[in-house]
Amino acid sequence: MNDPLRLMCVLAHPDDESLGMGGTLAKYAAQGIETYLVTAMRGERGWFGDEKDNPGMEALGKMREAELRNAAQELGIREVNFLDYVDGDLDQASPAEAIAKIVSHLRRVRPHVVITFDPNGAYGHPDHIAICQFTTAALVAAANPNYPDSASPHDVSKLYYMAWPKGKFEAYESVFGELVMHVDDAARRTTPWPDWAVTSVIDTANYWHIVWKAVSCHKTQLIAYGQLEHLSPEHHKALWGTQEYYRALSLVNGGRERETDLFEGLR
Repeated sequence: MNDPLRLMCVLAHPDDESLGMGGTLAKYAAQGIETYLVTAMRGERGWFGDEKDNPGMEALGKMREAELRNAAQELGIREVNFLDYVDGDLDQASPAEAIAKIVSHLRRVRPHVVITFDPNGAYGHPDHIAICQFTTAALVAAANPNYPDSASPHDVSKLYYMAWPKGKFEAYESVFGELVMHVDDAARRTTPWPDWAVTSVIDTANYWHIVWKAVSCHKTQLIAYGQLEHLSPEHHKALWGTQEYYRALSLVNGGRERETDLFEGLR
């Protein structure tokens, strides 16, 4: 019996999986590929309602964990795990500790493909940047036979970064407004990938309705993106009809030809 193909998504917050990569996860789950999600935090600081109604960090974290698990069920994700960091603090975590936590999941699940944020964190989000750095380092550590972990080493065949081009950011900002982070007194805005740098485009048009169901599970966040409810199917497809990636590492293929399958070279 052939070893089933496995995909692991390593992200920062609840809802990253649905808004960022939901179509990819839904599509591959539907193909019978085992999909796994590792999320760094529970989004304890992500309250967008009236501050007097804020349930507090611990309660909100529990609510958002439940929402994430519901969304994962909609997307067909096989397993959800948390790294147990506090929302907003990931870039201050011990790198050795964070990397070790991710290594433990990589060596246990043994995914063929891993996807995460890009080095710019999409729009400069420190948590997104940190999870990209930690995940990339963890792939190296997981393959190292001398790395101190009880499980046997594992070589991930392919690593992808989310690589939204200008058109995708424009589609998102038409709904959510300008994506901007204020960090260290500097405004960080969207950093689109050049079209020529996008190595992989996944057709997810048949899965936008599943993505919307998953997004809708994040009820505490709907104040921030409830306007999605009023979008036409055509606008939903503009958001989630394709998903774009940069192939940061591959042991099985290469070249300039644009991929349409993250498992190219593995099937």
